[in-house]
Amino acid sequence: MFERDMDYDTEGRRERVRFWLMIGLGAALTGIVGALVLLLSRANDNYDRSLGWQAHSLEVISQTRSLDAALARAEAALGRFAVGLQKEDGRVFQQQWGLSQQYLSLLRRNVRDNAEQAKLVDELTRELNQRGTQLGDAALSANYRQTVAAISKYNAAGHDAALIRIDRLLSRLILNERTILAERNRVASADRASLNQAILLFSLLGAAAAVVAIAATISLVRAESERRAARRETLYEADRAMQLETAVEERTAELEKANIALRSEMIEREAAEAQLRQAQKMEAVGQLTGGIAHDFNNMLAVVVGGLELAQRLVVTAPEKAQRHLSNAMDGANRAADLTRRLLAFARSEPARPEMVLIDDCITGFAELIERTIGDRIALTLDLNAKDLSCWIDRQQFENALLNLAVNARDAMEGHGSLTIRTLRDEEENTAGIAVQMIDTGCGMSAEVLERVFDPFYTTKPAGQGTGLGMSQVFAFCRQSDGEVQIDSTEGEGTSVAMLLPVAAPEQTSVPASAGDDEAPADASTDVLNILVVEDDQRVLAATVDAVEELGHRAVACANPLNAEALVEQRMSEGRGFDLVLSDVLMPQLTGPEMVAQLKRRWPQLPVLFVTGYAGDASEVAAFGDHDVLRKPFTLTALEQAIRRTGDARGEGQRLAS
Repeated sequence: MFERDMDYDTEGRRERVRFWLMIGLGAALTGIVGALVLLLSRANDNYDRSLGWQAHSLEVISQTRSLDAALARAEAALGRFAVGLQKEDGRVFQQQWGLSQQYLSLLRRNVRDNAEQAKLVDELTRELNQRGTQLGDAALSANYRQTVAAISKYNAAGHDAALIRIDRLLSRLILNERTILAERNRVASADRASLNQAILLFSLLGAAAAVVAIAATISLVRAESERRAARRETLYEADRAMQLETAVEERTAELEKANIALRSEMIEREAAEAQLRQAQKMEAVGQLTGGIAHDFNNMLAVVVGGLELAQRLVVTAPEKAQRHLSNAMDGANRAADLTRRLLAFARSEPARPEMVLIDDCITGFAELIERTIGDRIALTLDLNAKDLSCWIDRQQFENALLNLAVNARDAMEGHGSLTIRTLRDEEENTAGIAVQMIDTGCGMSAEVLERVFDPFYTTKPAGQGTGLGMSQVFAFCRQSDGEVQIDSTEGEGTSVAMLLPVAAPEQTSVPASAGDDEAPADASTDVLNILVVEDDQRVLAATVDAVEELGHRAVACANPLNAEALVEQRMSEGRGFDLVLSDVLMPQLTGPEMVAQLKRRWPQLPVLFVTGYAGDASEVAAFGDHDVLRKPFTLTALEQAIRRTGDARGEGQRLAS
C-alpha cells in the first residue's frame, strides 16, 4: 500500500514535472516564435525597402535616357526646320525641347537624396539652358525664313563643345546610378538571404515543436503533426510564391534593360546617320565652293587681263583697248550674274518679278535646253497656256527649267525623250499654270522622293553633282507663291510640275530694276546735290566719280555717323541735298538705321539705297518705300535710279531748311 502510494507520489511528481516542463517549454517556444516572427517581419520590410530603392534607381536611369532621346529628337527637328523651313518641324522642335525640360525636372526631383547626382543635374541644367538659347537662335532664324543663318547657327551648335559636356554629364549620371543600383542589388540580395534564413529557422522551430509534442503525448502528436504539417505546407507555398515573384521581377528588370539598350542603340544609329548626312553636306559645300572659286578665277582672269591689256593699248591701239575693255566688262557682268544666282539660292536675293508669257518664254529658251541635253534626247514642246502670264523672275524661271532638264538628261543617261508641257490648272478654284517636265528616265524610289528637295542631297557619284538643282527649283516656286510636285515611278520616268499662279489682270510690268541696263529715257535730269555715304573708300570714290560723270554734284561721306552733321551743315548754308545715296551694310551704323535718324529731322529727304546683299543683316522691310540699286551697277542703271528717285520727290521741290 505504501509502495503504491509512493508510486502514485512519484507519478504525481513526474506529472507535475511534465506539466511544468510543458509550461516552460511552451513559454520558451512562445518567446522563440515571437522573436522569429519579429525577425521575419523585419527581414521582409528590409527586402521590400531594397526593392523600392532598386525601382528608384531604374527610374532615374530611364528618365536620363528619355531626356537624352528628347534632346536628340529636338535637335533633329531643328535641323529639318533650318533646311526646309517647315513650321511643323519648328513645332516638333518646341514640343521635344519642352518634353526634355519635363524629364529634367523629374530627374532633379528623383536625385535629391544623392548630393553627387544632384550636383550633376544642376550642371546639366545650366548646360541645357545655354544650349536652349543657342538652338533658339537657329530656330528664330528659321522661323523668319533665314535659311543661311539658320543652317549656319545649327551647324555651329552641332560643333559646340557644350554638346560633348552634355553627353558626358548624361553618361556620368547613368554610370553613377548604375553604381548605386549595383550596391542596392547587393543589399537586396542580402535582405533576401536574411529573409530566407528567418523562414528556415521558423521551419526548424516548427519541426522541433512537433518532435517535443510527439514525445509529450501520443494524442497531441497526431493533432500537432497535422497542424504543423499544414503550416509547413503553407509556408512552403508562400516561399515558392515569393521565389516565383522574385524571378518574375528579375526577368522584368532584364527585359527593361534590354529594351533600354535597344532604344539607346536606335538613338545612336540615328545620330550616326545624321552625322553622315552632315558630312555629305559639308563635302558638297566644299565641291560647290571649289566650283565657284574656279568660275570666279576665270571671270577675274578675263577682267584683270582685259584691263591690263587696255591700259597698255589705250594710247597706241584704242580699238584693241576698247575690245579688251568690252571683254573685261563681260567678265564682270558674268561674275555679278553668278553672285545673284548664289544669293537667289540662299534666298537672300529678292526676286525681280516681271510679267512673263510662259509659253513664249519656254519657246525662246528651248534652243538652250536642246543644246544642254544633247542630240540623242528628243525635246517635245506641248504648250497649252497661250496668252497666260505669270508674275515671276524670268531669270530664275529659266534657271529652274535648265536644272530640271539637266536632271532629266542624267536620269535618261543621255538617251530618251523629254517633254515640256504647259496647261491651265483650275484646282481648288485657283487659276494657275502647270509647267511640267516629263522624262523617260530611270525614275526615283520612295526614299529619294522623300529627300529630293534637301539642299546638297544628290544620287550622283562624287564630283558629278552638288545637290542644289532641285532645292533651287523649290526655292523659286516658293518665292513665286507657287509650289512644285513630283510624280515618279522606278523604271518608267519622272514628271516634275511647277505650279505657278496666273498674274492678276491689274498687275503691270515691274518698274525697270535698278540693276537692269536698259537705255536711258529721253527726259533729262536736273543737276542734283547728292550725298554719297559708303564705308569702302574705293567704292566711295567710284560712286562719286559716276555721279559726277552723270552731271550731278556729289559730296562724299565715308562714315555714316557723320552724315547727319553734313546734312545739317548744308541746311544751315541754305543749299541742302536733293538725294542721299547710301550703302546698306556699314560698320557702327547700317544704311537703314542712318536714314531713320535723318528722317526724324528731315522727313522729306529722298533716299536711294545701294547694296550688294539684302539678306539676314537687313530686312527688306527696313528699306521702306525707298528705291534699291543693286551692286554692281552701270552708269545707265545709276542714272535711271537717280531719275526715279527725283521723280518721286513730289512737285520737284528741293528740301530746304
